[in-house]
Amino acid sequence: MVNRAKIKELMNESACSHSKDKKPGAGCDMPKPGMATGGCAFDGAQISLFPYADAVHLVHGPQTCLGASWETRETKTSFQGRDHTVMGFTTGITTNDVIFGGDKRLDSSIAYIVEHYAPEAIFVYSTCVTAMVGDDIDMTCKLASKQHGIPVVPVHAPGFVGGKNLGSRLAGEAVLEHLIGTKEPEFTTPYDINLIGDYNVTGDMWQYLPLFEKIGIRVLSSMSGDGRVGDIRTAHRAKLNVIVCAKSLVTLCRKMQEQYEIPWISVSFYGKRDTTFAIMEIVKALGDAELIKKAEEVIAGEEAKLEAKLLPYRVMFAGKKAVLNTGGNKAWSIASGLQDLGIEVVATSIRKSTEDDIAKAREYLGENGILMKAPASEQSKIIDERGAHILLAGGRSLYTAIKKKISFIDVNQEKKVSYGGYNGLLNLAEDLKHAFNNPVFANVSKPAPWETV
Repeated sequence: MVNRAKIKELMNESACSHSKDKKPGAGCDMPKPGMATGGCAFDGAQISLFPYADAVHLVHGPQTCLGASWETRETKTSFQGRDHTVMGFTTGITTNDVIFGGDKRLDSSIAYIVEHYAPEAIFVYSTCVTAMVGDDIDMTCKLASKQHGIPVVPVHAPGFVGGKNLGSRLAGEAVLEHLIGTKEPEFTTPYDINLIGDYNVTGDMWQYLPLFEKIGIRVLSSMSGDGRVGDIRTAHRAKLNVIVCAKSLVTLCRKMQEQYEIPWISVSFYGKRDTTFAIMEIVKALGDAELIKKAEEVIAGEEAKLEAKLLPYRVMFAGKKAVLNTGGNKAWSIASGLQDLGIEVVATSIRKSTEDDIAKAREYLGENGILMKAPASEQSKIIDERGAHILLAGGRSLYTAIKKKISFIDVNQEKKVSYGGYNGLLNLAEDLKHAFNNPVFANVSKPAPWETV
């Protein structure tokens, strides 16, 4: 069942800088009618857990709920077994289940999945209908877990409780309660970390994990990019939790610090500066002098190689200005990468950003940078006023770029190339080069034939 006290706690996370306990009148907004139109809590929970390819993700609700978040992001995996995320699973409840309850249908669905797919775990997502009907998925999952000998994890994130950000937090709660601490790792090292909040979209994690290996940092588990259920069960033995951009999972890190005494830090791997800063923050937090020395050596070598490759791009991008409309942590993380390439970011969207994200966006853009609260209505005017040369946003903003006769790049979750780490910055530079040289944008920027007469 949806726990109102739990929702209230997550909406006022003590580890957030805008917690009500720290600043009167602050804290996240409680759910309001229409708040979930940009993505509901069920979306957020699935997005946060779906990268676990060795688990089946079972949606307990009508068939239409299944497609809400399934395959909306290209979360790459190196899992060598059967990737269960290529199929969608739902109990497909009907009117009879609404009247008489869907617990039996859920139980038989779990049994069918175990028999035919043999996953490492099953995540069972409640949806608006089954939550309102009052199906007891906790008991059904508990009994099924005992019967089949695998974790069957109830995820209480029906869409009506709030937006995607809250759904991510609820997913973290489910993992903490039912998975973390339920298994011991085969071995540990003094340099074990958990990666929290990187979903490996387009392979972002794979850009910086080789650097960890060179330095000697070991990723014990991930929540949840390229993650494994067996690994996240051992996460309580890590020496450090590293939140990668996604502050929605700060509650998970705070509770792991309280329960397992694991400290945590928050970093980003977009751009040269932030990648270097992130690596140094990790090794400093681990507190080993030899590890810090090794990290400095690896960083020096990687930065030297990167700088040599970036020189022609910086010449090409000299004097260019950009408007960034993506929101969330990307409001500042992608801005950092653009600035590393010599591009001035004149405005960024903060519509879906946390207070921490907004503070960072202000830090990166400076006092003259514009933080857009309603980018759809603001970006056209800003492009004209600031003389921007390119718009980086989601696909719906392409029409704004064409109308304003400037270049465009789609940088939302549907993008196909990674911008993470040092090599990801080169990918971003290459995409920018192609955008500036794209003949489509060059042609639409020319006067129409009748305008030259």
